[in-house]
Amino acid sequence: MNWHAIRAIYRFEMARTFRTITQSIASPVLSTSLYFVVFGAAIGSRMGEIDGVSYGAFIIPGLIMLSLLNESISNASFGIYMPKWAGTIYELLSAPVSWVEVVIGYVGAAATKSLMLGLLILVTARVFVPYEIAHPLWMLGFLLLTAVSFSLFGFIIGLWADDFQKLQVIPLMVVTPLTFLGGAFYSISMLPPVWQKITLFNPVVYLISGFRWSFYGTADVDVGISMAAILGFLAACLAVVWWIFRSGWKLRN
Repeated sequence: MNWHAIRAIYRFEMARTFRTITQSIASPVLSTSLYFVVFGAAIGSRMGEIDGVSYGAFIIPGLIMLSLLNESISNASFGIYMPKWAGTIYELLSAPVSWVEVVIGYVGAAATKSLMLGLLILVTARVFVPYEIAHPLWMLGFLLLTAVSFSLFGFIIGLWADDFQKLQVIPLMVVTPLTFLGGAFYSISMLPPVWQKITLFNPVVYLISGFRWSFYGTADVDVGISMAAILGFLAACLAVVWWIFRSGWKLRN
């Protein structure tokens, strides 16, 4: 394993983040803070509790997950697509670096950025809404697994995309709607019985439910099923990346 190559890719991607810190970090945190102001303070103060939790605190896991999914995909997809678009990917191709090391470097950096953002949003939420974390280790576990798995998913999108428009299609048209419909702002137990069953086909439900359980000990879906879902998605993304490179696909447009 060429750890020098992994470190070089990782440091380059992290340096790019800090060069654009307003766009990469400050903007998502500010946007999520507005959700806390509107839904947590303004609307939440007029709503009752959900599963014994105030509405402002109830939406914290959903908002963190919403930002985490979008940022993980965005960071990883842009990270690998930009060298392809600019032509600098040939420098990487000419170096003694395997596809495994490329994946670890780019996905590791994207996951790190997403974790930083998730933790910053968690700290920011304390300014607006009081909350407790019942299972901090489980919370960090869900946060880490989600960041890594969706960074891998974003990496796959970056490999597939051949223009900037394709980078935005899946996050905007698929992931964001699934997150909003996956219980980010409500409990699926509040839905009519038929829609509760339909909602269970939404994979994001399991991520948000498990993450919310780590905060308050209550969930719409059993936490074991939620953990199995995120591990299954991670395994599927790893299998797709392995198949892409083993099938002879090259890192270039």
